[in-house]
Amino acid sequence: MERSSNGSRPGNGAARNGPSGRTGESRSGALLASLQQFRGVYLISHINPDPDSLGSMAGLAWLIRHKLNLPTQLTRDGILGRAENRAMVECLQLQLLPVEDVEWRTDWALIMVDSQPGTGRHNVPDDLPILGVIDHHETPGQLRGVSLVDVRSEVGATCTIVASYLQEQAVAPSREIATALFYGIESEISGYPREASALDDETLVRLYPLVNQEWLARIRHARLPRAYFEALLQALQDTFIYDDRLIISWADELPQPELTAEIADLLIRLEGMEWSVCAGVYEDRLLVSMRSAHARAKAGVILQQVIGDLGTAGGHDRRAGGAIPLLNSSHTAIEKIQSQLRKRLLQALRMDECRGQRLVSRKELLENLQA
Repeated sequence: MERSSNGSRPGNGAARNGPSGRTGESRSGALLASLQQFRGVYLISHINPDPDSLGSMAGLAWLIRHKLNLPTQLTRDGILGRAENRAMVECLQLQLLPVEDVEWRTDWALIMVDSQPGTGRHNVPDDLPILGVIDHHETPGQLRGVSLVDVRSEVGATCTIVASYLQEQAVAPSREIATALFYGIESEISGYPREASALDDETLVRLYPLVNQEWLARIRHARLPRAYFEALLQALQDTFIYDDRLIISWADELPQPELTAEIADLLIRLEGMEWSVCAGVYEDRLLVSMRSAHARAKAGVILQQVIGDLGTAGGHDRRAGGAIPLLNSSHTAIEKIQSQLRKRLLQALRMDECRGQRLVSRKELLENLQA
């Protein structure tokens, strides 16, 4: 969902700059002009940053240093859970400072990428003024008072927007930056049906000759820890199919928070499935990921409806995520929330109340354990 800097929604899906954007001025030009009054720039994103947020921060830092010669600080909110994300940071030597260790200065600007304030997806102090927001999510944020807003929900990745800034300003990316932007876009628009615009595809083609293919291969095929397979096995044992269209997996304790998304990505590939959902516990929250096989499914809107007052959620047409705070982490309390989610999911997807069929039958599970 797009919003202008005053919190209203612009028509026809057009992204807008805030009041600093003068008529005829490019979005990147408006951003750079606004940054000239500061002595440095903090770059922040959502909790547990993914390749799109990492690549966006790295690309913006490259642009700012080359056009304004200002120092920048890339930050990390939460952890780097997914193996590919850790490999990306290591291969490209991205320097990330945990947000809790940042000494916030008033003469430095704060730019948020791949997220929006007020969405519950970050741990940045609420009283910090945010100069700009660059994002592609439909999740509505609290953008009132933000001078520069470039939210394009029709674009598949925030890295695509940042790459367009580099092109507008005639700044060539290094091998590291090109690889970061390329993988950030690729990771966002993968899957079928694709959630990609013409600008995403054009950007991939333009970046590809600049990418270090060895680094890209190492990131794509990052080594996985044993805990990944243990959690995957447990989740598959508690996976149920409803109405031959919806598949839900209830994971227990997760070794890393992004595993629900990886499991949901895997399950949507089951023949005949139109929707997949995975929910698992990480620290004091129940994390939920949703996927759809339909191009215009409005998964983000549906998951917001399903979670409702239990927590927060948002996303895109085919992909969505949410989190529910756990005031009581007992098995009984979690089962109660799971039951609520299952009933709400069936209602939201217009499916009759029914008993789920196990993906792997109990008989097969017992036979495998005894083998």
